[in-house]
Amino acid sequence: MASKYKTRQGDVLLEFLRQRQGRHITVNEICAHFKAQGSPIGVATVYRHLENMVKDGIVNKYNIDNNSPACFEYVGGESHCEEVCFHYKCEKCGKLVHLHCEEFKELCAHLEQHHHFLLDPMRTVFYGICAECRTSADQRIKRRK
Repeated sequence: MASKYKTRQGDVLLEFLRQRQGRHITVNEICAHFKAQGSPIGVATVYRHLENMVKDGIVNKYNIDNNSPACFEYVGGESHCEEVCFHYKCEKCGKLVHLHCEEFKELCAHLEQHHHFLLDPMRTVFYGICAECRTSADQRIKRRK
């Protein structure tokens, strides 16, 4: 696919996102990466390119809550979230992950049929502790014993 982002910064940003496909990334993380590489990109420039990529369907944007910055995810123009695509967010490390689980379709149907409530799965986030953080916490507890 030929890049529509004709600036050098746009091309570099697009390649950065491609290499992290499937991960949720904030603008601050993007800017910090390029600053650490010695080629900083301004926040406004990153936002402008990301918003264009969102419009083009190359990147998904997630606004999880009012306390967290928006996350962006490279999807390359292909929708990987079917009609039901929940997320979970680790309260320890902040990782945001897609939950693909058929059980949630049943939950959505139940809420609609029995409670007349249509749930928006793209904006539904479960908060808790991810497996990696739980494992490291369990290991610290075992070491103390």
